[in-house]
Amino acid sequence: MRAVAVRVAITGTPGTGKSSSCAELIRLGYVVVDLAQFAAEKGLLRKGRKAGTPAIVDVERLRKVPFPEGDLVFVCSHLSHLLDADKVIVLRCSPKVLEKRLKARGWPDAKIRENVEAEAIDLITVEAMQRCKKVYEVDSTKLDSAEAARQIIEIVKGSVKGHKPGRIDWSEEILSWY
Repeated sequence: MRAVAVRVAITGTPGTGKSSSCAELIRLGYVVVDLAQFAAEKGLLRKGRKAGTPAIVDVERLRKVPFPEGDLVFVCSHLSHLLDADKVIVLRCSPKVLEKRLKARGWPDAKIRENVEAEAIDLITVEAMQRCKKVYEVDSTKLDSAEAARQIIEIVKGSVKGHKPGRIDWSEEILSWY
């Protein structure tokens, strides 16, 4: 039985383009695991605390579940960086653009604010760096899904110039909030 050779987490705050980029990776023939769907299939979702809130992935238990096999497996979710991965690629998006994307989805203002703030302070990148040594960023603000997927593939192949954490800085946008 063949094990996963390389597991790459594709992560980022909601609205940064993970799903569309991963759909493009699937179209190109790559193995992509949608973490929420996978967790549901494995019975690893807990009900939200309040009625109408989304289910919560049991990440601790999910870490122990075997993933699909392959030479290269992408795991797509805003939580995938919390799993064991060989590389983590964080999709980033300007907070101003992210806010517009989440509003277009009909999200409540409080949830939009929470996610825009998380993006602004690099929360997911910081969390990823606590678990993995190979963390990279892709600024998806102006990219279509094909270009984002192309950059993801280039990073996996070793072309990481311009993708190291810390080069994306939304501090000017943050300062405009005050």
